[in-house]
Amino acid sequence: MSLVFGYIRPRKSELLVREYEQYRAVYCSLCKQMGKSYGPLSRLALSYDGTFYALLGMALEDSPPLCFHTGKCVVNPLKKCNFCTGGEDMLRCAAALSVILAYYKGKDDLSDSRLLGRIRAAFLLPWLLRRYKRAARDYPALERAAGKAIRRQQELEKGEFPGLDACAEPTAEMLAEIFSTLPGNPAQKRIWRLVGYFTGRWGYLIDAADDLERDCRDGAFNPFLLSLRLDAQSPPEALAKARAYANEALNMTLSQALSAFQLLDLPRFGSILNNILRLGLPEMQKESLFSKEKEEHVGSV
Repeated sequence: MSLVFGYIRPRKSELLVREYEQYRAVYCSLCKQMGKSYGPLSRLALSYDGTFYALLGMALEDSPPLCFHTGKCVVNPLKKCNFCTGGEDMLRCAAALSVILAYYKGKDDLSDSRLLGRIRAAFLLPWLLRRYKRAARDYPALERAAGKAIRRQQELEKGEFPGLDACAEPTAEMLAEIFSTLPGNPAQKRIWRLVGYFTGRWGYLIDAADDLERDCRDGAFNPFLLSLRLDAQSPPEALAKARAYANEALNMTLSQALSAFQLLDLPRFGSILNNILRLGLPEMQKESLFSKEKEEHVGSV
């Protein structure tokens, strides 16, 4: 199951210097907050996705004013980092979400067919459990959304294949519920929910698309492989067809996320968030799907 780890990032080359510094300030401030709230090792769960969530929560006009400053990196004191102050409530929320999702991802990895994933999860889960309980107590709505999604996903993957749309629904609904907790008036919250739904759906699909070759080789659950009835004996052309199919589904989902996002008037971080959705996600999509196809072609020559 995808919990949307690591895919929602900007296209750095297209950000202005000021925009990139602000993005890094939120990223580093989230890292600092995670250590403060859940201990230094919780920073292992730091992700671009948590930063995206924090940026969204700070983007509206009625959120607290932000100040940016330079300070020492909390991980490497010899390094200088940018930080922001004024968005602490949202950073605490994003830190809790990062820990909750890391815990559920660890539980999911424990049932993984890959030995290394199971060993890593067995080592980290006891430590994560304590932090997860604290985050779940402080932010019960986030825990309910994540817990419901992973339980539903497990049910779907254990039964008869329900189809691609049904498989993507739990992660889509999870982010829809999580994004609906972002600040804003009722109209803005409805838009947040739409952005969350389609971003979550895209996250599930990109994770499945990224694992096409490995899942095909290992016989693991993958909705694209099941939709096209592919297995380890399928020829390379069939996998190319699966990638093209995945790309179409991802493009359609991303266009819907963008359409919803454009309904928002964001006076802060608007250009950064637009970069992430319009440029960063397509770049990740291209890298996940077609860089591998190029590598396979080169390897077969």
